[in-house]
Amino acid sequence: MMRQKLPFSLVKKTLILFLSLSLMGLAVLALQTQEKNQSPPKETKKLQLEVTPGKPLYDPAGRRDPFRDLLAGREIKAKTVRGPLDMSIDDIILIGIVKAKGRFTAIINGPQGFPYSVKVGDRFADGFVLSISANKVVFRKLKERGIPLMRPKDITKEINPEER
Repeated sequence: MMRQKLPFSLVKKTLILFLSLSLMGLAVLALQTQEKNQSPPKETKKLQLEVTPGKPLYDPAGRRDPFRDLLAGREIKAKTVRGPLDMSIDDIILIGIVKAKGRFTAIINGPQGFPYSVKVGDRFADGFVLSISANKVVFRKLKERGIPLMRPKDITKEINPEER
């Protein structure tokens, strides 16, 4: 019998297939032995909840309890802290003056047209309210375009200046 020679390309393909299958088998074997060498997972404790009436189920574990009432035991103050209004005294339009509890309060319009109520001492970008009477408000201007003035200016705005 005469032996037939296999083509070189077929031998080459068979050899590549055999080597790649062998490498994949070795990789799987290495992964399995690595998993066996790792320490077994620790047993986790099972959390058992004891439900008692009146006791909440939430445990903050040292953190702030988000369900606790933050205002418990405190009175809410209606008084608000008045800060500086970011508008110039020149842009203010006086709408009216109201007297409540023996004190005058001026109602003004700002540059955007929103009404504000101001009292004596309220600050603006370039000054503050000096005084309020029944028909006029006096502003003390301390700055002009962001630059402090050498002498402050008193600007008076009246309710009905045309009636005089």
